[in-house]
Amino acid sequence: MLSRRFIRVKVLQALYAYFLDVDNDLPAGEKLLIKNIHRTFELYINVLSFLVELHDFYQKRVEEAMQKHFPSDEELNPNTRFINNRAIKILIDSRDFQKKCRDFKPTWSDETEMLRVLYFELKASSDYQDYMSSPLNTFNEDRNFLIKIVQHLLFPSAALQGYFEEKNIYWADDYDTALTLVISTIKSLRQDQDNLTPLPDMFGNAEDESEDLMFARDLFRKTIIHSGEFSEYISSKAENWEIDRIALIDVILLKMAIAELLHMSSIPIKVTLNEYIEIAKQYSTPKSKIFINGILDKLILQFNEKSLLHKSGRGLINN
Repeated sequence: MLSRRFIRVKVLQALYAYFLDVDNDLPAGEKLLIKNIHRTFELYINVLSFLVELHDFYQKRVEEAMQKHFPSDEELNPNTRFINNRAIKILIDSRDFQKKCRDFKPTWSDETEMLRVLYFELKASSDYQDYMSSPLNTFNEDRNFLIKIVQHLLFPSAALQGYFEEKNIYWADDYDTALTLVISTIKSLRQDQDNLTPLPDMFGNAEDESEDLMFARDLFRKTIIHSGEFSEYISSKAENWEIDRIALIDVILLKMAIAELLHMSSIPIKVTLNEYIEIAKQYSTPKSKIFINGILDKLILQFNEKSLLHKSGRGLINN
């Protein structure tokens, strides 16, 4: 399931493009925003496909070693535990996964070198050594090993992340989210499930999807529609700073935060404050988090004094 922070980042990216475009168009920008959120699912399928491809690459190397003119005893009698991994077999046999691969067409035919490098990294890892030599041979062991491959091999792989960035510039910020979804999928695998069991949905369920996309649209629209008003709020608290001298990314983050504070009654004040400070740490300058925190603190005080904050729901009033 997608996190709200991920959606906020997607809205930030869409707003950045919108405010840079002299011919900006709100409906077109909103359409692109939703499209880019859904593109994360394509990246998720690509990562799952790579995991399967790495398994296939491993199996081919074992089979090739057995066909040598003078194979060693170990090559003639290989440990086939990873080849026979029951969790990845379920994924490979999944009709839904096969369909998604036909839809998105991930291909690894030109990435033999990257596969080779990760193959050797896998074989040299302690995770691999422990798994292959473990006396336990259970489905849970198989599933946990796949999770460790994602956590300890794919997550830190600059080569794999760079490959996806080259395919789609927006995927640079989606890599961790896609891998987190892959881990969730692996955790959901059950030994007795059949090949008709669908992959987990990116949003969790239809209700979650509706709520998440509504949140994305509302945040995008409200930030744009009230942009002029929000600029005045920011200027009034940015001492000795004209708004056109503030970094655009910081202005957008502040406007998004104000949109949540004033127009999204179900989101706690503390959540909004913490989220935009954290996003600023990742996407703006080192000093931006301090600047944004200071401006928002002042604005929250002002909004409270003028009774402009209307938070509703259990635990949300003045929080």
